[in-house]
Amino acid sequence: MSALVWIILSGLLMSTIALIGGLLAFFSKEFFKRLLLPIVALVAGTLLGGAFFHMIPEGSKSLSSMGAYIWLLAGFVMFLLLEQLLHWHHSHNSSQTKKKPFTYLILIGDAIHNFIGGISIAGTYLISPSAGVMAWIAGAMHEIPQEIGDFGVLIHGGWSRRQALLWNFISALTFPIGGVLVYFVSFKVDVSGLVLLGAGNFIYIAASDLIPEIKSQPRLKTSLIHFGSFMIGLLMMIILALIFNHH
Repeated sequence: MSALVWIILSGLLMSTIALIGGLLAFFSKEFFKRLLLPIVALVAGTLLGGAFFHMIPEGSKSLSSMGAYIWLLAGFVMFLLLEQLLHWHHSHNSSQTKKKPFTYLILIGDAIHNFIGGISIAGTYLISPSAGVMAWIAGAMHEIPQEIGDFGVLIHGGWSRRQALLWNFISALTFPIGGVLVYFVSFKVDVSGLVLLGAGNFIYIAASDLIPEIKSQPRLKTSLIHFGSFMIGLLMMIILALIFNHH
């Protein structure tokens, strides 16, 4: 198969991973409700781990320290402003939907993340199809827990299961778009700034929106479960970084 076929097929397959959150629909509502906050904690850990152990090291390679910090902080500040605007729109919207503003940031951040992932994996396919397959597997291992977590966070933020599944899938379509763009526009696309912008977004969502949702629990057992879920998400990203940075 040609590199373009590999890029398109793997991109579409990666996008379908976004539908894996639908598996949670098979659980009872009561059980699913008990799972929500641990999932929120898990995705907070994966977002921070993904930012600090994957995106920041990768995005900083071709930038000066000051340039990297500016891009990272720009991502944080940009999404702070975006959330402020979403809050304003939410309060002035006559329909008064119940969706929390941070859920839109999850989708935007995921779309940016998938777009960047599509660019980087497509570049690997252009060098070697076998190396591209390995890069895709690494990316999928990262995406599966994140997509399940994103689905849970959207539900927690007021979305219906059908809406969460549909829009999570739509945001994942930026992966093949990024891959095809690399193929037709350039074989050497410097996305360092976008990687760090996305990292700043992930840090903002985890620290500003998700962690406050899980840290104020009156029961010690519940707090420990949430902290454990957070640490599992964080450790997963550390382990993946250690494995794939040595291959």
